[in-house]
Amino acid sequence: MNPQAHMPTGDVVPELVLLVGAVVVLLYALFAPRSRQGGAAVLALLVLAIAVITTLPLLQRDQALTFFDTYARDGAALWAKLIVSGVTAVSVALSVAWFRTDARQGEYYALLLLSALGAVLLAGAADLMQVVLALLLSSATGYTLAAYHRQSRRAAEAAMKYYLLGALTNGALVFGVVLLFGLASTTTFTGLLAGLRAADPFPLSVATGLVVVGLAFKMGAVPAHAWMPDLAEGAPAPVAAFLTVAPKVGALVALARLVAVLPESQINWRLLVAVVAACTMTLGNLVALWQDDVRRLLGWSAVSQTGYGLMAVVALGRSGLALPSLLFFLVAYALANLAAFGVVVTLLGRTERRAYAGLGRSHPVLGLVVVVSLLSLVGVPPLAGFTAKLLLFGATIAAGYTWLAVLALANTVVSLAYYARIIGPMYFEAGAPPGPREPSLAGAAAVTAAVAVLVAGLGAEMLLQEFMLVRLLP
Repeated sequence: MNPQAHMPTGDVVPELVLLVGAVVVLLYALFAPRSRQGGAAVLALLVLAIAVITTLPLLQRDQALTFFDTYARDGAALWAKLIVSGVTAVSVALSVAWFRTDARQGEYYALLLLSALGAVLLAGAADLMQVVLALLLSSATGYTLAAYHRQSRRAAEAAMKYYLLGALTNGALVFGVVLLFGLASTTTFTGLLAGLRAADPFPLSVATGLVVVGLAFKMGAVPAHAWMPDLAEGAPAPVAAFLTVAPKVGALVALARLVAVLPESQINWRLLVAVVAACTMTLGNLVALWQDDVRRLLGWSAVSQTGYGLMAVVALGRSGLALPSLLFFLVAYALANLAAFGVVVTLLGRTERRAYAGLGRSHPVLGLVVVVSLLSLVGVPPLAGFTAKLLLFGATIAAGYTWLAVLALANTVVSLAYYARIIGPMYFEAGAPPGPREPSLAGAAAVTAAVAVLVAGLGAEMLLQEFMLVRLLP
């Protein structure tokens, strides 16, 4: 056996680029004078550009498993790489002004790249041990990023909650992995597909529940969701923008890949995911109704959006729209969420809802960005969020879970109420929130993301055609 035939490094060039790039950025930060630390952001953007460039050719190759069936080089993993890379690039742009006076800003960008690498590895994991390692890499870097403002009590509190909940759920994940290994005598997903067919339903149900809890933490789903609104409110705003999106991308794809190999004759995983989705979207939307802090509201919104994304997982194997709807949802959510947080960063971190009164008249461009991002999260045409939810509803109904689609529709109506609490005062109340003191890279990033929301909505058919060709292995 030729090991090189099963471990082709060409399949993981984007991952290697992120890893080596993070090391290069870290070395630059160690040796560059304080006045030149901002150059680390330029290096990080260059690394991300190379990662995207090296990913694009892989989309034209055959979709297959690699590295002895432990890693997937399929369309789902490749598109997740592109989404995570784009999210990280926008997060870097949001971070430049925010961390300009931080003496440790160089190391920050290295951590951001490593956290992105964790999300990418999670999306491509086709082995339970790979899932554990990727999740730990994403979590360890996420804890540090959340607490990067060491003097901030809110940041410290958010990071501590994030860490404690992560430690608990990561432990549950490891126990679930051990149980699955004991039942199937293997950790590869291809091995689980064959080895779990005759497994005892009770231990299989326990193991699956533990693993789902671990992945629910990364995506901000019930019952491991509590960290997300605290982090959205207390962590540095660019970090909140990143951590409410990138880990969710990796975790949703990883969950979809795992449940696809579970035997439905032994465990009703579809109902389990549907219940988690229903609880997540309902809780997120109801609690968001009472929020007066814009960042905390966006955090609860991020929880509810996870519930919508889980609808695509429920439909896997029963609807041809399941995987395309998941990918389209991830694109639409990432763009809208980044645009909203981009406005928060541009307005120097102001988060009180009343502080946004009059924004539509004093800063019309930023006001329009807020409107586009929030209406896309609701699902208003012709924005990308509308197509995403339409696809999700169609896939869920085709899968036989009409009740979940109806509940999601009701939740969408509820969400319009709390988004309107931000949009309304922007145009119908007096006020003049402070804008950027100078042309802002963060403002440009927010506007770019908002334009992309509109473009993705108008070009939905083209994107959908690409996503229909995507496969999820094994």
